[in-house]
Amino acid sequence: MDFAFIGGLVVTVAAVLWTQSHEGGSLSDILLPGPLVLVIIGTIGVGVMGGILKDGIGAINQVKKAFLGKPKNAGETVGVIVKMAERARREGLLALEDAIKEVDDEFLRNGLQTAIDGTDPDELYEILTAQIQAKKAADKQGAKIFGDMGGYAPSVGICGTVISLTVVLANLSDAAALGPMIAGAFVATFWGVASANILYLPMQSRLMRLSALETAQMELVVEGILAIQAGSNPRSVAKKLESLLPPGTTVPDAKAA
Repeated sequence: MDFAFIGGLVVTVAAVLWTQSHEGGSLSDILLPGPLVLVIIGTIGVGVMGGILKDGIGAINQVKKAFLGKPKNAGETVGVIVKMAERARREGLLALEDAIKEVDDEFLRNGLQTAIDGTDPDELYEILTAQIQAKKAADKQGAKIFGDMGGYAPSVGICGTVISLTVVLANLSDAAALGPMIAGAFVATFWGVASANILYLPMQSRLMRLSALETAQMELVVEGILAIQAGSNPRSVAKKLESLLPPGTTVPDAKAA
């Protein structure tokens, strides 16, 4: 698990709670049911409205990915590719048919199987890059709903404040209650702005970052599969793929190749 999102969220929420306490307030001052229901449910509603039902249902998995998602180790993938290149060089491409069953990376496994099946290199490249483009499009749409919610949440919060202020104006005769009522009216605005900038927009950014890392690794895999299909020297394959890795990434199995 990558704790970047969860850790950042905990730190930010802690800062908000400390500020609330430092200013003399209490948690109960901002945990008002009305504003919370309006902002949370209302924002989810308008976020789903901007797409199709499938997008809304898929957002559940995107939330899980934002909290728990972890990019694959690209160095380990390169190590697997180099081992496959070494075996293919020594025993032929068909010798990989049994070996790929143990490959965890589904994209690499399917790509190697397509190469083993005798697919033309140009056609293989088109097939694999089309899959990458499809993933990029799906990931972009999956993250978009949270960007939309981040844009809508503050406005939904303002709607809640306006509703509360109309109640305040209707009860001006009760002077003693005006202060707490006015303070409560702005809680919806707080939750709208806070949820957008502490939750929804960071979720969109994290999902897009994870997508970029995943698709970059898929592009690296394509280069490796084409090199294996072409019968390239394993050492050359290793050097080429290592040059595509982010700085600091280690390739544990590269030396064994």
